[in-house]
Amino acid sequence: MNMSSFRSHIQKVSLSLIALLLLVFGVLLYTGLSLILHRHVDANLLAVAKAEAREIELTTGQFSFLPHNDYEEDEDEDNHGELSEKDYEAHEIREAIRSSLIRDAGGAVLWTGENVVGFSPLAATSLLEVGKGRTVYEAVQRPNGTPIRRILLPIKVDGHVRYILQTEQSLEFVKKTLRMLLLMLVGVSASVLILAWLGSRWLAQHALSPVELLSTTASQISGQTLGTRLSMTAPYEEFQRLADSFNRMLDRLEKSFDAQRRFVADAAHELKTPLTAMKGNLEVILQRARSAEEYREAIIATLESVDRLTTLTKSLLALAKFSGDHSPLHLEPISLQSLIQEVVSDLSIMAADQNIVLHTECEPVPLGLGDRIQLKQTLINVLDNAFRHTPAGGTITIRLKEDNGLAALSVEDTGSGIAPQHLPHVFDRFYRADEARDRSSGGTGLGLAIVKEIIEAHDGQVRVDSEVGKGTTLTIRLPLTQKAGYTT
Repeated sequence: MNMSSFRSHIQKVSLSLIALLLLVFGVLLYTGLSLILHRHVDANLLAVAKAEAREIELTTGQFSFLPHNDYEEDEDEDNHGELSEKDYEAHEIREAIRSSLIRDAGGAVLWTGENVVGFSPLAATSLLEVGKGRTVYEAVQRPNGTPIRRILLPIKVDGHVRYILQTEQSLEFVKKTLRMLLLMLVGVSASVLILAWLGSRWLAQHALSPVELLSTTASQISGQTLGTRLSMTAPYEEFQRLADSFNRMLDRLEKSFDAQRRFVADAAHELKTPLTAMKGNLEVILQRARSAEEYREAIIATLESVDRLTTLTKSLLALAKFSGDHSPLHLEPISLQSLIQEVVSDLSIMAADQNIVLHTECEPVPLGLGDRIQLKQTLINVLDNAFRHTPAGGTITIRLKEDNGLAALSVEDTGSGIAPQHLPHVFDRFYRADEARDRSSGGTGLGLAIVKEIIEAHDGQVRVDSEVGKGTTLTIRLPLTQKAGYTT
């Protein structure tokens, strides 16, 4: 799939937006100015027409307008300021009269001004409207093609329309003004778009430089260079957060890779020990002929190593299940009380053999939400760890109660306890507070690590509290069905 550049996308979007805004602004400006100019022309025509109409009404139809020699046409414009307001108004009326004509109520021309050259008959609709006493505006063209705006003003005598005053004004000035405005808008818009293109290009390059740096850094990172960090002071808050998130992600990856390396190294070490023992036993047996009893002892020792390898392999496979993206759990409502009773029943013989009292204190709680098989394995792992650290004559107590909407399951033993420096590491893989004792007792150092993985996969929490010489308490908190939307 072809992917477009985000930088070019920013440029296209910004240019499109600016072009749209310029278009809207230009249309509004052009339309608004056109409307203002045409309304100004209409207002002037109406004012002049009304003044002419008053003159006509005063002449009572004899059309003896102001004499043309009252004001010279070629008089300098600066002299206008020397005229009285009344004289100036009279001049304006005379100039307008030269472009006017008077019709009767039927539309026939009765009188024309000096500047009227050719005129077209009135449309029937316009004549009908004026006959009703309404003022009509029309936009027409002179025979030479000049656009004009004209007004048809009804003049009433004795309450009836007797004359129609037709006054016109050229729209050439309006046309030229709008054409000049259009050229200016096109020129300004083109300049703005060019500047916007250059500016958006610079802005996109400047804004995306942190992304380029991030991409370059990410492409150079490998398993051996996870210690690399993005050193960047981004100009924008969003990119700075991205850089910080990228560095935090590298921190997590580095810790994960380090933990994976340690896990692989520890696993190899754990596998090497029984394999070395098996190889040594077999080499010793093969050095010379042995008796049947000696062969039997060698086979038993080898089987013990095989059992240890099998246990270790099962533990590694259990951890591998929870390392993927998909949880291997099959969640369903389960009774934690019955689960505890089942596990206690299975381990009662072991407790009796080690002279340990296995005691339960379970309060009624709603159904829990979890995978029955995995939770049973979790409880067995916890109790197996408690058995290994509780001396003969000790007590292991299992408690169950509801605490703040969660099921709180705790296993308390009366063993030797765990030193404070070891508590933060009890859930680490292959970690042993007492290396020699755990190896001799068959521990793999993965039991509590598996417990932690299973409980966290259930959206629960697990913690350990211990005091040297008094024992250890491991507490598991699991969600109940009400919290998860189930009914009991």
